[in-house]
Amino acid sequence: MFRLDGKVALVTGGSRGIGRATAEALAEQGATVIVNYARGEAAAREVVDGIVARGGKAEMLGFDVADAAATEEAIASAAKRHGRLDILVANAGIAIDGLLLRLKEEDVERTFAVNVQGAISSARAALRTMMRAKTGRVIFLSSVVGESGNVGQAAYAASKAAVIGLTKSLAREYASRNITVNAVAPGYVETDMTQAIQGERREALLKSIPLGRVATSREVATAIVYLASDEASYVTGQVLRVNGGMYM
Repeated sequence: MFRLDGKVALVTGGSRGIGRATAEALAEQGATVIVNYARGEAAAREVVDGIVARGGKAEMLGFDVADAAATEEAIASAAKRHGRLDILVANAGIAIDGLLLRLKEEDVERTFAVNVQGAISSARAALRTMMRAKTGRVIFLSSVVGESGNVGQAAYAASKAAVIGLTKSLAREYASRNITVNAVAPGYVETDMTQAIQGERREALLKSIPLGRVATSREVATAIVYLASDEASYVTGQVLRVNGGMYM
C-alpha cells in the first residue's frame, strides 16, 4: 500500500525538517526523489547519500523557489531528464515572525516570494509535464496558522492561507487531466524553528495541543506520502490537517 515504484518526485526545500523526512519517506516507497535546496547543499547531499545508502534513488537539484525563472527552468530540465515528473511536494518555506507594525516591508515581500510565488512557480513548471502525461500529484505545505491565524505571524499566516486558496483553485483547474492537488497543514512540528521555543512558551504551546505534544517530521511526511499515492486518487482540493487537534 502507498507504493510509488517508478514514480519521480520533486521535494522543494528537501534538505531538512519536513522536506527531508518527506524525501526519505517517498524514496522508501520506491520513488526516485529529486531533493531541492537553495543554500543547504551539504545538507541536501547528506539526504541524498542517505537515501542511496539505503537502496533508494535520489539526486540533488539546487534553485531558489523565490526566483521564478530559475525554478521553472530547473524543474523543466529535471522532468525532461527523467522523462516524467509524477509528484511535486512544494515544501520550501520561511517564517519571519513579528507583530505587523514591526515587520519590515522586505520581510513581508520575502515571505510571499518564497511561500506563495515559490509554490506557484514550482506548480506551474510541474503541471506542464503532468498535463502531457494526464496524471500527477501536487502537494503544497500550508500550516495550521493559515487557517487559525496566530499573534505575531500575520505575514506567515497570510502566505499559508494563500497556499490553501491556490490548492483549491488548481484542484478545480486540473482535475480533468487526472491531476490531484492537495495541501497538508501541519501544526507544530519538532523542527529547527520549534526547538527554539522553550520554557513557559513551550508549556503553553503543548497545552494548546489536545494530543499534548508536537509532531515529528515523519508524521507529516507520512500524510504527504498518502496524498502522493494511487490510494489517494479520489482526493483533491483538500487540506489534510496534521496538527494534533489544534484546529478542527
